[in-house]
Amino acid sequence: MSDAAQPTAAEVRAAAEAVKAALDRHLAAVERRSGDDDKAVYEAFNALAAAAEEYDELLYDRYDEVTPFEIPGADGALPPYAGPDEPHALSLLIRRDYAVAEPQRLFAQARRVAELDGEADPTGTAARAGVSPLAALGVLFGEYEPDEIASRHKEFGLEEGDSTLWVTAADELPEPGEWLNAPFEHADPEQIICRFDVSSVFDEQEDGHEDGHEGGNRYGVAAPAAVVDGS
Repeated sequence: MSDAAQPTAAEVRAAAEAVKAALDRHLAAVERRSGDDDKAVYEAFNALAAAAEEYDELLYDRYDEVTPFEIPGADGALPPYAGPDEPHALSLLIRRDYAVAEPQRLFAQARRVAELDGEADPTGTAARAGVSPLAALGVLFGEYEPDEIASRHKEFGLEEGDSTLWVTAADELPEPGEWLNAPFEHADPEQIICRFDVSSVFDEQEDGHEDGHEGGNRYGVAAPAAVVDGS
């Protein structure tokens, strides 16, 4: 950045004062909060984050110095909630990733399930599930609920990857069958009440902190009243 484009000392000072004012507003909102989803606290949180980010940028541009603040990045942050204050319906959007870590375990479990269902044909489902990953996965996910597979994934030869759960608000339930052809196409980030993420990236972030905390917390949460990045 050229000298002409650098912020003035007065602009940096003004940004610092804005952070102080935002801190006071945030504390006041927290002290008056009416519940976990208090909209005033959420708005004060966002204002504080924006003020701190502005100050951090100006401080760096002017003095080549940084702050100890960890500003939530735009990639993982939720936009301001714009859904109904009293939602009458909810949608849960879930994604879970798995690696097929032990194919032979997967085949064995799927074949066992198919055989228990009475599939004895040597060319039928049980036989295919014992050699074909697609057939084996079809058998297991047809037999068990996703939550049970998540809790027993190691038994099925699977290794967990990232996962996310979005709780979104609506005024009313959609018509039956309305979204089945494209279930995630119309997900609106501004309708998200809260979001729960699981990722090994939170281990890495925690390990990188020199504050005496050990890694291992794999959960990240974003909600109107709070954003927690695995700490």
